[in-house]
Amino acid sequence: MSHHDGENEGTSADSGYDDFVILLDDDGNHIGTAPRATVHSQHTPRHLAFSCHVLDVGGRVLVTRRALTKVAWPGVWTNTCCGHPRVGETIIDAAVRRTHQELGLDLDPRRMRVVLPDFSYRATDSGGIVEDEFCPVVVARLSLPEELVELNPDPDEVEEVAWVGWQDMYDLARSMPALLSPWAVEQMLEFGPDLPVVR
Repeated sequence: MSHHDGENEGTSADSGYDDFVILLDDDGNHIGTAPRATVHSQHTPRHLAFSCHVLDVGGRVLVTRRALTKVAWPGVWTNTCCGHPRVGETIIDAAVRRTHQELGLDLDPRRMRVVLPDFSYRATDSGGIVEDEFCPVVVARLSLPEELVELNPDPDEVEEVAWVGWQDMYDLARSMPALLSPWAVEQMLEFGPDLPVVR
């Protein structure tokens, strides 16, 4: 079992490179792949990931609470979705795929944008598992208000969901960062209090 938001990405239907993460050097160059199920440990190598923040038509952001069965950061609130791009897959396509798998939510790539293309972080959870990711951040804008958005969360990934005002999420990241995943905190602080523009 892997120790990341995408720990169930490699299913029996996947094969070959679908079940590998992309390893990176310190300059962000691809240097190989590693099995997704074994890459996360106390000595996790730098690898490629993504984070996605989904906004409804009114600008509220969909946040998720990680499943309590997660090995790393269980039960912690975080951004909408995270995962690892497959070999040959764009960041946007990876975000579309994982958001559908984790939340049953179909995103429109035309209403998505990579807003923090150079975001990266390294963090260690209370159990000693390290995340070390080059992690471009995507924002997706829905054309519906939150009350009309149908979700079907995967219980192995998501404990619960909530729609939160962007300013409220930013304030939480500033005042009580321990309630959120470390990557979500860093991303919100980079975004600032104003909604990112997605056309």
